[in-house]
Amino acid sequence: MVAIIKYNSGNVQSVQYALQRLGAASVVTDDESVIRNAEKVIFPGVGHAAPAMQYLREKGLDKLIVSLQQPVLGICLGQQLMCNYSEEGDTDCLGIFNEQVKLFVPPAVGVFKVPHVGWNSIYNLSSILFKGVAENDFVYSVHSYYTALGKNTAATTDYIVPFSASLQKDNFYAVQFHPEKSGLVGETILKNFINLP
Repeated sequence: MVAIIKYNSGNVQSVQYALQRLGAASVVTDDESVIRNAEKVIFPGVGHAAPAMQYLREKGLDKLIVSLQQPVLGICLGQQLMCNYSEEGDTDCLGIFNEQVKLFVPPAVGVFKVPHVGWNSIYNLSSILFKGVAENDFVYSVHSYYTALGKNTAATTDYIVPFSASLQKDNFYAVQFHPEKSGLVGETILKNFINLP
């Protein structure tokens, strides 16, 4: 069973539908015991960092998430909240990854649009999440904030600057893009996560 963490953030249902297509049972929940006893945990999200972190703290989910021992996958806002700090709302986050989340700043007016929306390639793949995914395969992204490259970077994307398309540390995995909207590449990534020991 895969627990999808419910925390007042969007995009939860599309992740659940993607898991259904892969034949994986899942439940959307903020119940501590259900999350702690799940085989895998997915921490998805679309929204604003500050209210999302406030909700997590009110529910005690902030302490729960960092204590989990099974494989955990953060998606989009989920990846950002797994870092130390986000410029979005001047927000202290979970601190699983020792990284800061920053706002994209275009070098000139009209050169790049923010948010970063659409298909972009990923490369320097260095996680078991990307088994069967080729260097420079394309994935789908929607985000205005990014995580800089660091020691936990597991994949890279370029948009304005090179940034972490994926992070990994111990049992914690994260992707900035949306695997549930990334066709066969995203399906492969989700399947790899579900099949982790």
